[in-house]
Amino acid sequence: MTVLVTGATGTVGRQVVRHLLEQGRKVRALTRDPGRAVLPYGVEVAAGDLTDAAGLEAAFDGVTAVHLINFGVGYRPLANGRDIVALAERAGVGKATVLGGWQEGTLEPAVRASGLEWTFLRPMQFMANFLNDWGESLRTTGRVREPYGDRQSPPVDEYDIGAVAAAVLTQDGHGGRSYHLTGPEVLTPRRMVAIIAEATGRDLRFEELTPDQVRREWSVPGRRPPLSLFRAFAEAAGADEADLVESLLRMYGTPNEYATTLTDHVEQVVGRPPRTFAQWAAEQAHHFLPTNPR
Repeated sequence: MTVLVTGATGTVGRQVVRHLLEQGRKVRALTRDPGRAVLPYGVEVAAGDLTDAAGLEAAFDGVTAVHLINFGVGYRPLANGRDIVALAERAGVGKATVLGGWQEGTLEPAVRASGLEWTFLRPMQFMANFLNDWGESLRTTGRVREPYGDRQSPPVDEYDIGAVAAAVLTQDGHGGRSYHLTGPEVLTPRRMVAIIAEATGRDLRFEELTPDQVRREWSVPGRRPPLSLFRAFAEAAGADEADLVESLLRMYGTPNEYATTLTDHVEQVVGRPPRTFAQWAAEQAHHFLPTNPR
């Protein structure tokens, strides 16, 4: 059994590769730049880009299952979903997982209409996003400055997303399902900063910004915050700074029920509870320590 993992060098893809290798599976990793890809020993590396299905025939050759991401460079939804699915079917692929993005794009409908045994993975906010979102600020100032410090979300460890994907690709009983993957608890940014403080032994604080402060500070060219959500909006939509700020404020200020609801889907698939934010923070604590401590 050969499993093709697309997005193999990304946050989730690395974890999918990890779990498949731990199962003893043969893994082929798709990457745009094999020369720069850092992957575990034993992984077969295939060159290719999901936005160019014509160049993927060799990558799909002999593959029995595939982990797909529905976006390309800059979080843009793939426009060639039908071509990718047609290629997978010609290659004899049996199973596919699709990691959802900000927008559905063309891949999910094409997979749903195909003869593949498909499963959609829809994770909530990755815990790893906080390394990019908060890492530099916490290292240098000991603060996180954002609006709506009491907004709620159930962040999920990327380790668990990878575990679910690997299980679905190698086990029966998951076809035609959509798994909404969350962590085990609903948390606020204020509480998550406190958990990171406990993990690092540092005095870290959450400083809440008002919407007007956000508009003044984040709309200035060159002062865009390193928020993963903000970056995704920017790169996928091509919107200007002011539009992005308003979109972010609306999303943070009026979250929908889906964004705050816990599920037990991780435990259903892998047979154990999902990892907590405290566990993740303890493992990642070194990323939040001062670069040059006194």
